[in-house]
Amino acid sequence: MDLTTITEIAQPRLNEPITDWRDGDAWLAGGTWLFSEPQPHLRRLIDLQSLGWEPLTITKNGLEIAATCKVAELFALEAPAGWIAAPLIRQCCLSFLSSFKIWNTATVGGNICMSLPAGPMTSLAAGLEGVCVIRQRDGNERRVAIEDFVTGNHQNVLQPGDLLRRIDLPATALQKRTAFRRMSLTHLGRSTVLITGTLSPHDGVFMLAVSASTDRPFRFSFPQIPDALGLRARLQREIPEFFDDVHGTPDYRRHMTFHFAEQIRRELGGK
Repeated sequence: MDLTTITEIAQPRLNEPITDWRDGDAWLAGGTWLFSEPQPHLRRLIDLQSLGWEPLTITKNGLEIAATCKVAELFALEAPAGWIAAPLIRQCCLSFLSSFKIWNTATVGGNICMSLPAGPMTSLAAGLEGVCVIRQRDGNERRVAIEDFVTGNHQNVLQPGDLLRRIDLPATALQKRTAFRRMSLTHLGRSTVLITGTLSPHDGVFMLAVSASTDRPFRFSFPQIPDALGLRARLQREIPEFFDDVHGTPDYRRHMTFHFAEQIRRELGGK
């Protein structure tokens, strides 16, 4: 769709500070949502692709995913042998409600910044203890865990002029065993429930990340795999409500969340 109100496209260079943010500005990454509907309030687009950020960087500390990394690039990642959680990356990429054309344009950061309950990149980051690195308008950076970054349906902590720079996945999380469950009401449809679980081979810590059935991601950590009653009780106590839209009622989402959580608990060694 043509955005007829746009009068300027800025293309900053690598590490060039962007200090003149003003009303009517918008960041442009992949643009798959931005160009999908009218944006009458916008006047200028700031093209992030011109910054030339490396899409994926493997370090001793883990994986750095640039906000401009395309979904197709993330899917094609060849992970180190010790990262046994790597299959979770592809499982979440395959949870997109999109075609291969979108995969080659849509970005990881764009999906997270949309902050929709069913955003699969949000689910991935929640499952692997992701931290969002935010470049603020004044040039300083701050780090926010993904479960604190997304605050509700289509809501997050970004302030005008803030920019999601990258998502960091720690090596300790990428070395864990994982389990994955997803429900959609239609084949290749939007996720109604998406739950991941991890188990640390070092200290036995069990984590469960709940997304899509809630308006923001939740991650629950246990020093060891809990029993069935303990896990269910904590989910009931700490998830305030379940999301309601055409893809699933709150009661259905609640039921499937508890059902999948128990399946994951057993798969990772629970009794």
